[in-house]
Amino acid sequence: MFSKLSTRLTVLYAAMFGAVLLIISAAVFLAISSAAQRQVRMELAATGTVFDRIWSMRSERLAEAAALLSRDFGFREAAATRDAATIGAAVVNLRRRMGIDLAFMVDADGRVIGASLPEADRQRLVRSFAASDDPSGVFLVGGQPFQMVSAPVLSPELIGWVVFAVRLDDREMRSLEQLSAIPLTARVLHRSSRDGWSDAAGASELTRPTVRGFIDQSLKARGGPAVLRLTSGQVVALVKPLHTVEPGGGAVLLLRYPVAQAVAPFRPLLIVVGLLGLTGLAVVSWGSWILARGVTRPISELDEAAHRLQRGEDARVDIKSDDEIGRLARSFNAMAAEMQDRERRITHQALHDDDTGLPNRLALERVVEAHVDWPEGQVFVAALGMDRFNHMRGAIGHKLAAQAVRMVGNRLGGLAPTCGVARISTEVLGFLLIAENASAALEDVQQLLAQLEQPVRVGGEDIDVALSVGIAPLEDGAVGPAIERAVVGLDQARAARRKMGMFDPQAYGDPAENLSLMSSLVTGIQDGQLELWHQPKFDMRRRSVTGAEALVRWNHPTRGMIFPDVFISMAEETGHIRALTEWVVRQAVADQRALAEVGHRVDVAVNISGRILGEPDFVDFVAEALKPAVGQICFEITETAVIENPDMALKMLDRFADLGVSIAIDDFGAGLSSLAYLKRIRGHELKIDRSIVQDVVGSQRDALIVRSTIDLAHSLGLKVVAEGVETNDQFSLLSAMGCDQAQGYLVARPMPLRRLFDFLDEDRHDLRHHA
Repeated sequence: MFSKLSTRLTVLYAAMFGAVLLIISAAVFLAISSAAQRQVRMELAATGTVFDRIWSMRSERLAEAAALLSRDFGFREAAATRDAATIGAAVVNLRRRMGIDLAFMVDADGRVIGASLPEADRQRLVRSFAASDDPSGVFLVGGQPFQMVSAPVLSPELIGWVVFAVRLDDREMRSLEQLSAIPLTARVLHRSSRDGWSDAAGASELTRPTVRGFIDQSLKARGGPAVLRLTSGQVVALVKPLHTVEPGGGAVLLLRYPVAQAVAPFRPLLIVVGLLGLTGLAVVSWGSWILARGVTRPISELDEAAHRLQRGEDARVDIKSDDEIGRLARSFNAMAAEMQDRERRITHQALHDDDTGLPNRLALERVVEAHVDWPEGQVFVAALGMDRFNHMRGAIGHKLAAQAVRMVGNRLGGLAPTCGVARISTEVLGFLLIAENASAALEDVQQLLAQLEQPVRVGGEDIDVALSVGIAPLEDGAVGPAIERAVVGLDQARAARRKMGMFDPQAYGDPAENLSLMSSLVTGIQDGQLELWHQPKFDMRRRSVTGAEALVRWNHPTRGMIFPDVFISMAEETGHIRALTEWVVRQAVADQRALAEVGHRVDVAVNISGRILGEPDFVDFVAEALKPAVGQICFEITETAVIENPDMALKMLDRFADLGVSIAIDDFGAGLSSLAYLKRIRGHELKIDRSIVQDVVGSQRDALIVRSTIDLAHSLGLKVVAEGVETNDQFSLLSAMGCDQAQGYLVARPMPLRRLFDFLDEDRHDLRHHA
């Protein structure tokens, strides 16, 4: 209801004016009410004074008449002789002449002559006369109050009293009310010695405790008029005490005038004040609404402009005033312009590469998303890679290499303006391709490559560029995976030494499945799913099997037997290689002990990953794990493992050697073999890679390399093991060259421990013959 500022301002101003108007109205009403009450109090006081005078005058008149009758000789004689007829005639005659309500004589014996009174009233009257020297005042006769005066009849002793009384009824009260200038109400209240105040007319509201308390308080304080709360409303009341005939009793005259009636003459004035106030409230509300709209309209425009700014639309507001709102509008316009300019810069930075200024992967994703439902042909994502980029960057520097990437990207954008070329990695550009099918896409890419592989001029020099492309179709609207598959397709093309290639999902496999496989590797180790196989190593001089290489196999509960080339590399990447290696070392020691128990003392070799050589605490594990060993344990290490972190790796190899572990340099000749590292490694044997051994018979060059390697190893004090020996010719030639051991399918394939027992028990005469 009050969500709008204009409404709140209008209500606020109207409420403030209404509050002031209410205060003024209350003040006016209180002033008028106070003045009216003062006027009523004055009238009541004056009426009370008039009543006192009338009461006194009537009392004197009645007293003179009573005294005159009591001194009459004939009346006294009749009273002395108790002539009731004479007495009654005299008092009745005088009552009629004077127009009084009640006249009688009370003799000394308490008899009432000339009137008939209730017995209870007669007895109270006699007791009152006996107890008072001047029995005059208010007395109840038949429940009605009377103003009563008496005069003693002496002859010469007291023989009775002449009593005259006037009834204080409604007629008498109305005559008294008519003497006042205001229409007040008069009432005589009487109290006996045992009861509270009572009204002869039976007005119930005058007998309530509040009225009795008010009368008692007024009599005690002898104060003037005051406000009295009755059930019919507030009245201004005045209490006049009256003398009573009965000892212990009491009587008062209660004059009252309603406050509402006192204020009634001023009601037109109050109505006029109220109408003026309502008119003023309406005018103020209307003016407040106009003012509020004038104030809030610019604010509403600013609010709407802020929403437009939030939606990225034009947010300029046109407010030309020079007040605070105008200055705020100008500041808002300046802020909106700066925010829009900054947003454009941020958006450009978010969608472009910093080094080259080309669009980035996010920009490419937006372009591809816009073509998800493209009706004309199939959508492909291509990844264009610059071959030998690292060498080029090392030669010309990072800045010029980035410039070369930018120039290739600009050239691609010029050849295919709608392809959305973007830099998605250091040396890879991604772009969109639409073709009828995969073959058409490859043809289009081949045409682009012919024009893209032109030298680019960077830093004043022409640089040749060699490019490769991977292509992947957009499937099910999955933009991100399509880009990833295009990059994988580029890697697959390079691995196959092709200029371009379509993404091959079978060759890529299922990464999610492989990741799931790694998550269950630790469980497999704990549940005993792994098994250690051994491939024997034949000693050409002793003509017997003296060692074996431990090779792990994983008997997966759902995928069956998994060979190490599937999970070893992933275990290295995920960090599970440490747990796997520790299990292999423990199991190799256990298998060696099992062989020794049946009489076969065999050296066992274990492959150690380069990742383990970066963990110094692995040496502590080896020291503890090899304590139960009963023979030589050998760790096979590749040179590449040492090259990654040479200082740490060489220190750990020295500590292994100190523990009595022999070190074998594995796969020598397969990679970038370094004589410098060969010199520094405390090795015990050197294993020639199968890639050289397999052509040792047919290739003179390979034979020369193998012979030189054997001589070099022997000169360094290393034994030589030839891997991949599969034919008798290879075996014979290697033996003639001085090779120490042979390992391969000719000797034996990898086998589980139970089959190794049988193999070692067999007589190997055919191999001894070749040796």
